[in-house]
Amino acid sequence: MTIEHAKEVLKIEAEGILALVDQVGPDFDKAIELIMACPSRVILAGIGKSGIICQKIAATLNSTGTASFFLHPVEAMHGDLGIVDARDVVLAISYSGETAELNLLVNSLKNRAVSIIVMTGNPESTLAKLADAVLNVAVPREACPLGLAPTASTTAALAMGDALAVVLLERKQFKECDFRRNHPGGSLGERLKVNVSEVMITGEHIPMVEKNTSLRQAVSILNAKNLGAVLIVDEEQRVAGIITDGDIRRMVAKEVNLDTQRAVDHMTPAPKTISKKLLAADALSIMQEHEITILAITDTQGHLAGILHLHDLLGKGEFRFMV
Repeated sequence: MTIEHAKEVLKIEAEGILALVDQVGPDFDKAIELIMACPSRVILAGIGKSGIICQKIAATLNSTGTASFFLHPVEAMHGDLGIVDARDVVLAISYSGETAELNLLVNSLKNRAVSIIVMTGNPESTLAKLADAVLNVAVPREACPLGLAPTASTTAALAMGDALAVVLLERKQFKECDFRRNHPGGSLGERLKVNVSEVMITGEHIPMVEKNTSLRQAVSILNAKNLGAVLIVDEEQRVAGIITDGDIRRMVAKEVNLDTQRAVDHMTPAPKTISKKLLAADALSIMQEHEITILAITDTQGHLAGILHLHDLLGKGEFRFMV
């Protein structure tokens, strides 16, 4: 009985979302145009469960290129109203459309010539009559058997918010790189979608010496840059070889004279490299296949453009070689 009841709830929630398909009309287009023309921010306002939905929609809009924030209607009427600018667009959510605190706020904003979009299950409500655009989110029934707790209705409002966010994303030509820029702490999968050029170490931070440099100088650069290796380049800045921490330890064990020997004489020639135009995932694949933690990055002419360390790519402790 429990499982069947759970399935019934999910069916009711799904029915609520599907009901929205036929309710999307000209006012949805108008809402999109109001937001697209907005030179400022989208302010979301709602009370109770609708307020929580507002916060989620605001978070989704922010991450997909539309600056937004949540304004609590009660707090707004006690001073926070000052944060609203006439250039803003307000998206107010109330299923009944008769929430007194929200209607008071929206009425005050209407007097300030702020554009109002309303999301409600009652297009004939007081709130709807204050709106420039009304998004009908009425559902056939709530999943709550008492018909009291917002269930399908809040799910429908959330889905309509996602519809707004995705259409706006496409209209603004928001790209993957823009999304990642807004999610610097995102998942590993997202981080691996960036180009190598976005995560590589460049310029003076690259541990690099020329072929004829003494081993002692090479070791000095290796220690100063603290990446566990130093790249050896030729006169044209092409990668000729690499010396790692492990190589240095072996040299010390063999009592190699660091002052009289050159870097070129002890480097590992032709180290693995990757084009800066490829993805971080490609770099990880090479590192995994060859069990290395340092990868030289080159431009289209084969010149050294940067260096990539496994820790910069993934973060410490997040990687295991799968062999």
